Amino acid sequence: MSERLFWQDPYATRFEATVTRAWEEGGRFLVELDRTLFYPTSGGQPHDTGTLGGVRVLDVFEPEKHGARIVHVLEAPLEEGARVEGEVDWSRRYRHMQRHTGQHILSQAFLRAAQWNTIAVSLAGPEIHIDFDVWPGPEAAAEVLEQAEALANWAVYANLAVSAREVPEAQVPLLPLRRMPKVRGAVRVVEIEDWDLAPCGGTHLRSTAEAGPIKLLGFEKGKKKTIRVYARSGWEALEDYAAKHRTLKTLAARFSSGVFDVPERVKKLEDELYAARGEAQALAAELAEHYARELARAGFPAARQVPLAALAETGRRVAEWPGALALLAALEPGGEHARLLLVAHQSREAELQALWKERLEPLGARGGGRGHIQGRLPAGKLQLALGAFPAAAKENT
Repeated sequence: MSERLFWQDPYATRFEATVTRAWEEGGRFLVELDRTLFYPTSGGQPHDTGTLGGVRVLDVFEPEKHGARIVHVLEAPLEEGARVEGEVDWSRRYRHMQRHTGQHILSQAFLRAAQWNTIAVSLAGPEIHIDFDVWPGPEAAAEVLEQAEALANWAVYANLAVSAREVPEAQVPLLPLRRMPKVRGAVRVVEIEDWDLAPCGGTHLRSTAEAGPIKLLGFEKGKKKTIRVYARSGWEALEDYAAKHRTLKTLAARFSSGVFDVPERVKKLEDELYAARGEAQALAAELAEHYARELARAGFPAARQVPLAALAETGRRVAEWPGALALLAALEPGGEHARLLLVAHQSREAELQALWKERLEPLGARGGGRGHIQGRLPAGKLQLALGAFPAAAKENT
């Protein structure tokens, strides 16, 4: 049995312990200790990392769910019976504590705002995931999120005390728990003063003030009429804000505008882009018709380089001409490769596969298709392919 020092003082980072068991399994070096500060992955909270006897701790887990043993995965072996010093990575631990306490604050905030019950959580990354047992629709959900965020940050500013204790099984039904425990026997509960009471085995802060700010990032519909809410808490919320603020300031500078004018400037650019796309499509269609008629007048088989924007439409129009057989090409952005399009009138489609395989693949062309063949070719071979194609196609006919 491993004594769980992280329950006694989650702010402690150094400890001494005895290696009670050491072994190797599947190329991993594993140890158990008589006491540990290293939190094992559990309850949605990730494991701690750090060092043990100068060796890096890579993972920490419980072999049996809610069991007494805690296993540490190490970078190198330690001797059984050795007395070792351990040190927890405090930055990682504190972020986990901010996430977990932030999640408890939020779960209660949603319960108070709209009677949403938490059914699952994930604290695996900077973005907290909380699943609730309802799907109210997007508009109602947005309103609840706004209310819950305000309530959660009220709890942060109130600087409420956070504490944990073990409660005998007989007393558990008498407590106003936010949710019932999933285990039998004595239960560890975490209490946020005048705010929340829930069974939990995780590491938590001393006060709600340390969890702030709390910021909700969005939501999405889950399975079976549930909703998943995304949030950040503490330092990770500040980092998210700082990154987004830098991005917004950069955009504002590009637009020579204030940060709050960026949405209007982006909308104007979108309108201009849609208008330009419409004009470009019209011009590409006009250009494609010009190329198709030009090739038809010159006679088939034919080959031609065209602008990339007009490639597909030119191929479609060429294929409508009786007896058409043509190789069209366009340089891709960067100029390293060319896009190829081998097309034919339906009366000559049977010739395409042989032409591609015998005349273009030897030059490095790669592609495929039915009815027409499209692919790519190194740009250095483009002029050779175009110049040789008409004569080669006549030979294959």
